[in-house]
Amino acid sequence: MDRILFIITILLPAASPRGSHSLWMLITYINGETQFPKLSGTFMLDDITVGYYDYETRSYVARGNTTNEEDVVDPNHLNIISNYLIAHFIERSDYLRPINHTESHVVYQVLGLCEQRDDKRTQMITKSAFRGSTTDELRFFDGKFTYQGTLNYTAIEIKPYLELSMWRLETVYYPACIKTLQSYLKKRGTQVKRKVKPRVRLIQKTNSDSGGFRVSCLATGFYPRHMNLTLLRDGQPVSDHEITGGDLLPNGDGTYQMRKSLEISADEHKYTCSAIHLSLDNKMDVTLEFDPGEPFKSVILPVLIVLVLMLMFGTGAVIYKCRKRRAVSSSNCDYSAASKSEENMEPSSRS
Repeated sequence: MDRILFIITILLPAASPRGSHSLWMLITYINGETQFPKLSGTFMLDDITVGYYDYETRSYVARGNTTNEEDVVDPNHLNIISNYLIAHFIERSDYLRPINHTESHVVYQVLGLCEQRDDKRTQMITKSAFRGSTTDELRFFDGKFTYQGTLNYTAIEIKPYLELSMWRLETVYYPACIKTLQSYLKKRGTQVKRKVKPRVRLIQKTNSDSGGFRVSCLATGFYPRHMNLTLLRDGQPVSDHEITGGDLLPNGDGTYQMRKSLEISADEHKYTCSAIHLSLDNKMDVTLEFDPGEPFKSVILPVLIVLVLMLMFGTGAVIYKCRKRRAVSSSNCDYSAASKSEENMEPSSRS
């Protein structure tokens, strides 16, 4: 127990920082009768789903692979780990689930994450959850453990549990995860190490609800997902409480997008969208000089175009009708004149 540090606060594992790659394993256990497998798992390399584990068939199914990956995941490791996890979930079920429960089923989950940095330093985190809420986390880094938990254990009760959890993590989970991560990086390194430059735009639109304007900083089509997007006013970052958005969203092609917006009134400030990304040698800045008349122009111009088109169409229709009437009138005049001439000529011919 001399290698463990107790922390009360619960922290969610963040996305892998720059210069690192990680293997994620989300294991779900369902206590109760459902249409889903009792135990199932999803495996991700960074942000790419690489496979699933089905406890019913005790098999691992690779996903999205373009190379032979039969030697990446050791089935013996999977079976050992799945048995350990079943025991863990049963123990947690006895402790966390009330005796007089009325639920037909309860969901338990474990997130396992191992990470390798470019400096070759590694770490592993296991996090447990019950009914969608985190209960505790165990982190192994540089030969030391850090524990965070909200479980109502006494020191005597938690000691054997932690000792067993640390032994499993250090001797089973950690070496198996790191080995699998390194194998996947050899197979799919090109896929997760690719760099795609973002397309950055600064958009200004009229907000019909407020009567003001919205300035949006949009970066899209970039990979990897780490992005620093900043909206500046006259060269100074806009405070976070004024900004809306900022969530990282996936695109259909495997890249990502991020948008940050600001509600403003008509002013003469200069707004800049600044993007920092691994694919860029330097930061990318897109500047918008705000023109109070620009929203008005953007509305008036389409209206003028429509009016001109309507005028041209109307004028063309009038000219067409006039020409048609003239053609008809001219035809009638010619016929009448010819008829009168014939009538005038008949007496002469008769005489």
